Amino acid sequence: MGLNNRLQIGDVSNNGQVEIVDEDRLCYLVRSTSKGATGLRTISKSLLEEYVNYWSEHSDATSESARQALSGRSEIDKFEYGYTSTLSVMAQMVLQSTHKVKNNVSSLPRQQIFYGAPGTGKSFTINQEIKGEDVIRTTFHPDSDYSSFVGAYKPTTREITMRDLSGHPVIEHAQILTEEKIVYEFVPQAFLQAYIAAWEKYAACDEGNPQRQFLVIEEINRGNCAQIFGDLFQLLDRNHSGFSDYPVKADTDMKRYVAKALKGLTIPQAGAINSLYGGRDVVSEVLEGNILLLPSNLFIWATMNTSDQSLFPIDSAFKRRWDWSYMPISDAKKGYVIDVAGSRYDWWQFLEEINKKIESTTNSEDKKLGYFFCKAHGGVISAETFVGKVVFYLWNDVFKDFDLVGPIFDDTVEGGKLTFAKFYTEGEMKTKVRAEKVAQFLGNLGLTPVEESEEEYNGQAENTDDSENPRATWSVSERKRYDFWEAFLAYAQKNDDFKTYFGGTKKAGKDHWKNFYVSGADFYMSVVLKLWERAIALQVYFDRTTDTYYHLADQKKDIEAEMDTTYEWRENPEKKSSTIVERIDNIDFEDKEHWTTIFDLIITRILRMREVFVKYSKQQ
Repeated sequence: MGLNNRLQIGDVSNNGQVEIVDEDRLCYLVRSTSKGATGLRTISKSLLEEYVNYWSEHSDATSESARQALSGRSEIDKFEYGYTSTLSVMAQMVLQSTHKVKNNVSSLPRQQIFYGAPGTGKSFTINQEIKGEDVIRTTFHPDSDYSSFVGAYKPTTREITMRDLSGHPVIEHAQILTEEKIVYEFVPQAFLQAYIAAWEKYAACDEGNPQRQFLVIEEINRGNCAQIFGDLFQLLDRNHSGFSDYPVKADTDMKRYVAKALKGLTIPQAGAINSLYGGRDVVSEVLEGNILLLPSNLFIWATMNTSDQSLFPIDSAFKRRWDWSYMPISDAKKGYVIDVAGSRYDWWQFLEEINKKIESTTNSEDKKLGYFFCKAHGGVISAETFVGKVVFYLWNDVFKDFDLVGPIFDDTVEGGKLTFAKFYTEGEMKTKVRAEKVAQFLGNLGLTPVEESEEEYNGQAENTDDSENPRATWSVSERKRYDFWEAFLAYAQKNDDFKTYFGGTKKAGKDHWKNFYVSGADFYMSVVLKLWERAIALQVYFDRTTDTYYHLADQKKDIEAEMDTTYEWRENPEKKSSTIVERIDNIDFEDKEHWTTIFDLIITRILRMREVFVKYSKQQ
């Protein structure tokens, strides 16, 4: 029977009564539990093989009938057959292992709720976890019920054949006429759609792990879970293989729909699944729609905002059937800023200050704001978005019952309090956000605009002497730039071509650009960091526009084809300078673990630019 390959250390029987603790060439060491008592037993592999052979031919036998049939037939001591209950369970384990149900992705919880303050990235985290998986989504709300979650009969339109009074099809110009009529059909909703899809994936899997199916419920606590799930609540209890412990009987309508949806399917692992239920043919019952039973590849994940004023709190019995994953408020390191009339304020600094005020005022963390509370476009949150989403939430949901107490709400310009209405000016057709009131509110929180010297590079001298500017006094942007250049220059020195063409070690600085000079040319390379735009500009820079620039411009088409990019060609008449710019977007400056990827990109591009532009500059 090859028992050594069938049972392994750590294997546990379906009923949990037998566990393989150890083994050698001749025996298994087994932990056996019976009637509350636990003990270790040594089981002979040759004796177990007798039981396996017997049970493979007598599937309806009992452990006692097995003992009576086998004892005394071989040279094995008859007293060893006294462990017949344990031997019978182990024999079933061996027989099941030939088509064993695999607990696919056992590290992932079957039912999991991600909860936390608004904007902590609950949905984002789920999306990242299940990227590439099959997902069906739904959102709960106060009007959600069983039929909107599971399914119900609904009126739908269907094209049917027109018939005359005799019941014959109506034919005109050799064509059978049709018409659309309203009919009532059972329409499956998110739960049944995911349920059917999961069983179809089991049918498509000959062996091993079936493909996973996810059902994602957004804002689960906004609905009445007891009413929405109904008797499906029982299905959430899963056994060690990931199937529902307690199947539930399907009602007539659902039975008819499920049977039709699963008609013709065959589940290759039916025998192993049935063995989880004492041999009951649950798979046939599932395929016929008689019962509902969650398969192991169906995962139900949900999000929950702790700030929601839900009318339907989740009871403890429901909670126990889920794994809970807390999403804390943290700096996502995206570098988001709030743009107020050209001045930019650090979003994370704002969150830190306002969340302190929320906690001290409400004595609760539920109302705090997470990093992704606001959507930033290109890393920037506009004043309009800030007022419409953040200020509105703060004034109407967080502080509305606290009378705007505290200096952060003081209007030091017009007097009184910064009421919500003061953030807008009245217009004939549409109101407009008052940027000065946004800046005043942020100032009340102690925020000042971040220093962002990220204008275009116009030939400024590099500032690498920072001895008079200790790091503690630098802005957030300056510290980020210095760290980037320091790491880049150290990395670039390992590239022989870079050292050959751009000289020895350069000193890091806190400026947003770094120049790299080209020997024998009247231009040089400049790399410009645009932190807030999450971009890099690679430039060929002429301090003075020369004939070389015009000559290169005449060969623009050939140069861009060779560089496989499109450049922006600029002349600056005021400074009599010129620039040829390649912009690279979607640069994640916050992810330091992947900075080397950015470094390689910069080094490769500026070396190639040097080669191509020097070549074309000499073709005069």
